[in-house]
Amino acid sequence: MRKSGFAAAAGIGSLALLLTACGGSSGSSSGTSTSTPASTSTSNPAAQPSSALGVTPGSTVLHVQKSAIGYVLAMGNGQVLYTYDKDSKGSAPTCTGSCADTWIPVAGKKPAVSPADTGLGTLGTVTNGSVTQITYNGLPLYMHKGAKALTTAGNGMGGAWHVVKLSASNIVGGA
Repeated sequence: MRKSGFAAAAGIGSLALLLTACGGSSGSSSGTSTSTPASTSTSNPAAQPSSALGVTPGSTVLHVQKSAIGYVLAMGNGQVLYTYDKDSKGSAPTCTGSCADTWIPVAGKKPAVSPADTGLGTLGTVTNGSVTQITYNGLPLYMHKGAKALTTAGNGMGGAWHVVKLSASNIVGGA
């Protein structure tokens, strides 16, 4: 029987993308970009101590999670991640000010690489004012403020916001 929801998605031979978090607020500035291939852990990160994954305290964990519309990139807490059509690859994010009050930039440092890779895109960073924002395939990542875990109601909002769609094959061991 196939499990569904956040608990099942976290239990699937899961994908953990490790990002070192940093704080700050959004603003606009010219962007600089760095990239690292997106990587995975070889087993359920929830079942391993942080040190076994090379995670330091304050790190942000991203997972491939199953939502109502399929597999998506999400924060470790199930918050689904989005890209914005008005952003350009490798450029400064355009969602700033009041936009960033609703669409919260995913902040962090250059991603740490773990041993297994299942053909995901590239994680990197771009400068967004005083914030270092995480990117996926060169596009800045955002969370929809107030969204519940694994909800994708922001997908297609305003015709410009899109979840980062993935597939079961992006999870180590498949699903």
